[in-house]
Amino acid sequence: MKEQHPYRATIPPVLDGAPRPLWSVLIPTYNSARYLRESLMSVLTQDPGPDAMQIEVVDDHSTRGDDPAAVVEELGCGRVGFYRQKENVGQIKNYETCLKRSRGKLIHFLQDDDYVRDGFYRKMQRAFEEKPEIGAAFCRGIYTDPDGHWLDISPLECNQSGILHNWLERIVVEQQIVNPTVVVRREVYETLGGFDRRAVGGEDWEMWVRIAAHYPVWFEVEPLAAYRVTRPGSVTQSYGMLGTVQHMCRATEVIESYLPEHLPKKTANKLSKQARKNYMFWALGDVRRALRAGDRKGAVLLVLEAIKCRYPLKAIKSNIRLYSPFHRHRDEKRSHHNP
Repeated sequence: MKEQHPYRATIPPVLDGAPRPLWSVLIPTYNSARYLRESLMSVLTQDPGPDAMQIEVVDDHSTRGDDPAAVVEELGCGRVGFYRQKENVGQIKNYETCLKRSRGKLIHFLQDDDYVRDGFYRKMQRAFEEKPEIGAAFCRGIYTDPDGHWLDISPLECNQSGILHNWLERIVVEQQIVNPTVVVRREVYETLGGFDRRAVGGEDWEMWVRIAAHYPVWFEVEPLAAYRVTRPGSVTQSYGMLGTVQHMCRATEVIESYLPEHLPKKTANKLSKQARKNYMFWALGDVRRALRAGDRKGAVLLVLEAIKCRYPLKAIKSNIRLYSPFHRHRDEKRSHHNP
């Protein structure tokens, strides 16, 4: 039974008689032709052919002098589809366009500045072949700097590849999935709907939680996809962090609205409280970074946003001192004396 929801697009089944490859690799892009080349090449080097894989770039009406169509034409040589929005529609609606244009049985979203490593599609396909009941699969992810140098790798969720146990309880308290690592069955989107428009900025986390509430999820231990981390200037960065905290708090509220349907109420309340606590500490960590950058206004706004997350003010006050300049310098001084 397909879920109808006012904040989620309905994803219709593929029309009868339409070609049905196994894969749909969808690359949403916006003002990022600089990185699109690497992203697209990482897919084309693993291309099993048009009968097995649909590859399509969906441009959200880029305006910064970028020409993603030229990149697609140069690298794709007719192999890669290209669709341009008539106007900028925003990330979630661009995702909806991607899903509605997809024909494959397995859907992989790859942002225009991320990339996949050799073996990604082969190993993720194996997961769905071994466990047909899973709704999604993801692997460890690599974080890189803007130049592609590795910074970190996401943690192991289990010691060997397979279906994750108690995954809903784990993913609901914190976004733990690196987005380019995820593959989802198209029929899952057909059943659950598209990304929730209320959770803009945290729509990915909300979707992964929703899938975990309805389907088993597979984890691949090998890091096979990379997420590019950008570093804007200090003041811009503070406002970017503020937006992220706002988005994740909003996503938490959306998740809380349906979580009791899938977990005992007491458990749902406990996990919701833990999620808010996690993002409160995340916000306070951003306060520290803003203060280090000399952005006091940004720090204050981040504190206020932590309060809006409906975590007890007493708890925030008891922890905010850990992020003050005095305590930071004191801790740094101690570290010099206690290596």
